[in-house]
Amino acid sequence: MRSLTELETVFEAPPATGDPEVAAAELLQASEEVLEHWIRARGDVPTQDTREGFRLLALHRQGAKGDPSFNACRETCREIAYHYNLVTMGDVYSDITDRLCMMAMISKHLYLFVSGKMQVAGLGEFCCSAKPIRAADGATST
Repeated sequence: MRSLTELETVFEAPPATGDPEVAAAELLQASEEVLEHWIRARGDVPTQDTREGFRLLALHRQGAKGDPSFNACRETCREIAYHYNLVTMGDVYSDITDRLCMMAMISKHLYLFVSGKMQVAGLGEFCCSAKPIRAADGATST
């Protein structure tokens, strides 16, 4: 499993050129690894189960147990799965490059939420805003 720092580079880089299905699979795998970090940080073993055909959704469900604020990223996980399906099902009515870029952006959002939540436990209680992190750095005023 890659470290959070290594995963950040996956989300910072533009989606790989070449086979779009390979690039989508890489983003999906990296998103799963982000949730694995959250689950391991809580002392659990990440599940290998799937929900609605995606391990990502099963990992989210496992990560949200006992922490309702983690549900703030549920729709983010569903959006990643949605864009993965659009890319791999060969949607001829849309630009696959745009779909991959959107999937990468949403995957990065998941990464930012989870890495922020690992720093500030209450992040996501009202929304996925990183205000508690910015406030801790002095970037926002009270």
